[in-house]
Amino acid sequence: MYETILFPTDGSEHAATVADHAIDIAATRDATLHILSVVDDRAFLVLDDDRVERVREDLAATAREAIDDAVTRAAEYDLETETAVETGNPAECIVDYAADVDADLIVMGTSGDEYERNVVGSVSQRVVREAPVPVTTVGPDVDS
Repeated sequence: MYETILFPTDGSEHAATVADHAIDIAATRDATLHILSVVDDRAFLVLDDDRVERVREDLAATAREAIDDAVTRAAEYDLETETAVETGNPAECIVDYAADVDADLIVMGTSGDEYERNVVGSVSQRVVREAPVPVTTVGPDVDS
């Protein structure tokens, strides 16, 4: 049933717990694990043009580190992984990526930062509403 699983990561401490859940499901199903991190371009709205490129590079490096951590965890289970860093609105990028790779399941966390919850809304809530596939969410109080 699950051959392609998408794990979107922001590199937070909670993401490691979510990764463990995604990896467990992928290992149990012998599925390919797609690991995605999104550089949120909404962060660029308040920057001067001369700072945008530097911030974009910094955020992309952070995204790559988040992906590398998940790949390292997945390697312990000999899982096949595919990785991507996208730039844009995180919820939209996650939903679009899931459709592009024909994901069967998205496994993601439910805790974002304070700005995200209070100003732009929950990424996980939008993904749950808009995803073309089932979404498993892992809350911040769940252990691996």
